[in-house]
Amino acid sequence: MSLINLLKKCCRISLFTTPSHSQHFFIYNKLRNLYKLDISETEAHNPQRALAFAEHNAADVYGTRKTKFLTNGSSSGIIAAVLSCVQKGDNVLIWRDAHPCHKNAVEFAGAVPIYYDVDLDTEWGVPTRVSVDMIRQLLSANKVKALLVTSPTYEGFASDIKAIKQVCDEYGVILIVDEAHGALYPFSDRLPQSAVKIADFTIQSLHKTAGGLNPTALLHTNTGYDVDSALQKISTTSPSYPLLASIEANIAFLNSRRGKKLLSHLLDNITDLKMECNNCDFGGDDITKILVKTTGMSGFELSEKLFEKYKIEDEKTNEVSTMLLCGIGTTQKKIQRLKAALKSIDK
Repeated sequence: MSLINLLKKCCRISLFTTPSHSQHFFIYNKLRNLYKLDISETEAHNPQRALAFAEHNAADVYGTRKTKFLTNGSSSGIIAAVLSCVQKGDNVLIWRDAHPCHKNAVEFAGAVPIYYDVDLDTEWGVPTRVSVDMIRQLLSANKVKALLVTSPTYEGFASDIKAIKQVCDEYGVILIVDEAHGALYPFSDRLPQSAVKIADFTIQSLHKTAGGLNPTALLHTNTGYDVDSALQKISTTSPSYPLLASIEANIAFLNSRRGKKLLSHLLDNITDLKMECNNCDFGGDDITKILVKTTGMSGFELSEKLFEKYKIEDEKTNEVSTMLLCGIGTTQKKIQRLKAALKSIDK
């Protein structure tokens, strides 16, 4: 039985168990339906078995050896991946400006971080792709156990993970890819290639672009390392089964005909926006990250203009460009509104 089907079942016995709201006492009434689904493992429920079933199905969808559901964000997946394969004193290559969880993971493992830098794309004012040649030089000069790579970057630059994995294999290095912003990649050939079938570990955030609830995420592995034990070290023994069920539903939707059709429409709408906004420049490899700049206006000025005049808030801005994040829930109406604003600013 899946988690979704399990939560549909109504428990008709009196529960003297946790959670103590007993699925009937709603302290915050606006979340009454969430309370009804908030269960623990009791004689009346067996969510652990249902979770194992859901994760097994997810691995089939993604083509991985194992896929784990995360309810504490991609950060927990990064930490668990490192803890499962790195020992105290091992050297781990990490990007100097990566998400803090990369450094935290290495510290938790008692390993030694070796930092590498990623070039700044001055044309856009953002970090660009990881250089394969640089990785080869670092691995040839240092004894390294694992490499952490962020791909795509926040602004949508995707590294050549296949080439990086080949270099890692030459030196016997474990490749961990932070694909937090690439959760849609496995479901469209029009987006950069996902790392899920290539890297040893790949971590994705469903809540960033794939329509998931905060802070749902996925940890994929193609290895035999014990990620379950690593996750147990950093996770609660009282997980949110409504959140876990939402992950199962999220994957099923993305992999469905309806989900893929909706994603295709999103990409069509963004492509149309970029074609019609002739006086704007667009960058990056991932078109769901609308990285845009206009002549004669800084990124900060563009951001302020969009917000103050058109009530449009961007995700991230720098001196050169502005990035507006789109996801599975970005409607055609929103894209059209942004298109109208950019065309007006062009004039």
